[in-house]
Amino acid sequence: MTSGDEIASNPFADPSTGGSQRESAEESTLIVGRNASLTLGTDSLIVLDEGFTRRETTNCCGLIPSSTKTTRAIPFCNVLWAALSDYDITIHYAHPTSKNVVRVAFVEYLVDKTERPAVSAWISKLLDRAYGDSQRNKRIKVLINPFGGKGSAQKWYTRDIEPIFAAAGCMVDVERTQFQGHAVEIAENLDADAYDVIASCSGDGLPHEVFNGLGRKSNATNALSKVAVVQLPCGSGNAMSWNLNGTDSTSMAALCIVKGIRTPLDLISITQGDRRTLSFLSQSIGIVAESDLGTDHIRWMGSARFTYGFLVRLLRKTVYPCDLAVKVEVESKAQIREHYQKQSTNRRCSDQRGGPKPDGLSGSYEENGLPTLRYGSINDELPSDWKLMPYDKLGNFYAGNMAYMAPDTNFFPATLPNDGCLDLVTIDGDISRTAAIQTLLAVEKGTFFDMPHVRYRKISGYRIIPKGQKDGYISIDGERVPFEPFQAEVHRGLGTVLSKSGHIYEAKGVTSGGYSDTP
Repeated sequence: MTSGDEIASNPFADPSTGGSQRESAEESTLIVGRNASLTLGTDSLIVLDEGFTRRETTNCCGLIPSSTKTTRAIPFCNVLWAALSDYDITIHYAHPTSKNVVRVAFVEYLVDKTERPAVSAWISKLLDRAYGDSQRNKRIKVLINPFGGKGSAQKWYTRDIEPIFAAAGCMVDVERTQFQGHAVEIAENLDADAYDVIASCSGDGLPHEVFNGLGRKSNATNALSKVAVVQLPCGSGNAMSWNLNGTDSTSMAALCIVKGIRTPLDLISITQGDRRTLSFLSQSIGIVAESDLGTDHIRWMGSARFTYGFLVRLLRKTVYPCDLAVKVEVESKAQIREHYQKQSTNRRCSDQRGGPKPDGLSGSYEENGLPTLRYGSINDELPSDWKLMPYDKLGNFYAGNMAYMAPDTNFFPATLPNDGCLDLVTIDGDISRTAAIQTLLAVEKGTFFDMPHVRYRKISGYRIIPKGQKDGYISIDGERVPFEPFQAEVHRGLGTVLSKSGHIYEAKGVTSGGYSDTP
């Protein structure tokens, strides 16, 4: 029989391998009992079991045999764990019950004691394929915001998340936050050697607190590198999960965290007054900040409150005058496309932490504490190569470190987790209302980046000084801060998260030909 004939006659043969390189049937297939087998396919575990065929009780009282298939394909990415006991092999996996929900299920088969060495070897291969570059049996510190998700965070954790962590053999320590800022204290006092992950059952506010808590530690740089910060989406704003997991489903996000790959993340130092904080998501002044923070009273509307707030303020054609200085790294949209294409296809670039920066950037990382500020703070003289310029017709200042700010709002399609840059969008406030509405719609359509009145740059730092108004809104990661001048500086790969790809967000990016498909 030729190789082609073998593939055609064997549905479990891996077409990506050929000839002598193909695993033998004995190595990839495990016979369990008389009528069942487990086979390692190309991208799935194939369960062949004649016992799957059953009589449907809804079909003429079960008298007519059903056509239930005898095979079940379980994608390797859904396999949670496999274990061998004295008498049987058990495989737990995440079974889709709908498009956005998975529940823990398992298959279990008796194993002859004489076959235990072969079964153990087969399980090892299964887990290698199921986890790939992802760490197994993660040690997870879970923080639950009892007020998250309109008070449903605890229920969602118990129903959707906890069973998946348990089935995957994760070691979990759960703590409920008691007050705003509590997660800062928890992270600051956390033993960074005892956990691999801090998972926040919340919106984007708790991850912001966790990053800042780790940033307060005496060994902040090491702690931020060791402990991955993730989100289990249980709030009104779940941007972190959308970017890293591609979902706001709690059960799907739990699966993504179990299988997530450690990914360096740029963090941004914000200096304001005598304070230094860390930002992981975004900073905004103008219509975006007002649309977010100025609509807190209608939080019950979920992400729709942002659109509502935007449209209300749009009718006023408000401007937010300021003085602005920016350290630009990539200026034109054509260059940004090229930069994105190069960085997004090069996994080695994503592994850098504070090392060589794009375009000759450099930064000093102290062994203990946070990195030194190479551009200084808001209280220092402006760097010599920066120039403070008046921007009296500013309508929107939006700096993003991730692509999605809410579902279907890919404001920053050229962002990368670890390229040492923030993506800055500035738009004049005196554009026509028609153009402004088209801009809002373009975000969902994926044409926002290419609009001529949208100025898009990659930067490594900036200073902004509001003027002309006594009070207003400044948003840092969706949290309101004082309406005062502040300065931002990017630290390449200072933080750590878990992502599906290990180097890119789950969002459409920009390429030379336009937006690319979701990874």
